[in-house]
Amino acid sequence: MDTADLGGTAGWGPVVAPGDVEPEPPFGQRWEGRAFALTVLTMGRVSGRNLDAFRYALSRLDRSAYLDDGYYGRWLHAAEQMLTDSAVLAPGAVQARARRLRGEELAEPPVPEPARPDYAPTAPGSLRRLARAPRFATGDPVRPLAEAPAPAAKLPRYLRGRAGVVTAVRPPHVLPDTHAVFAGEHPQHVYGVAFAARELWGDGAEDATVHADLFESHLEPR
Repeated sequence: MDTADLGGTAGWGPVVAPGDVEPEPPFGQRWEGRAFALTVLTMGRVSGRNLDAFRYALSRLDRSAYLDDGYYGRWLHAAEQMLTDSAVLAPGAVQARARRLRGEELAEPPVPEPARPDYAPTAPGSLRRLARAPRFATGDPVRPLAEAPAPAAKLPRYLRGRAGVVTAVRPPHVLPDTHAVFAGEHPQHVYGVAFAARELWGDGAEDATVHADLFESHLEPR
């Protein structure tokens, strides 16, 4: 349930303009602040603050875990996913603890041997330097791949296989395909690409342009 894949899909309700939303406090309830703190702590202890790993954990949540428990609820579910991935928690440990707190006689699964990733970033942030020149230039006609090359690839489904044009060449960036699973940073160039809305969603779409930033390995010339 990756938010990058929601574009053009039905059933999510109306789009609300930012100016039409009343300002809200950062944490509407006390538990939300705790969920935020637990998630930040988890990222620091498990992934070295690897944002791609956190986003990949979010993208693997089912619809209920992603939507029904709200914004910080999904953060908490993603933190649990990361702790389970690294074997800090056994699968089902959180659910078992919650049921015991409700008075049920239920044994928790045994604590596994932790397998935290051996990870350290090569530099602060996500921007990197590359000696090689960009493959594409402004004005080049391109097409995103028809299929995502890796489970963690940030390539929205509604853009795949559609005709676009490069509008900007961005600085090189850590590649989420590998970074999210602790298989190396493998930085590459990123491009701003423009798509006609009707190219994405058919003749019934409005006469508008959709802009997306896409990684070099996710694009091919057309």
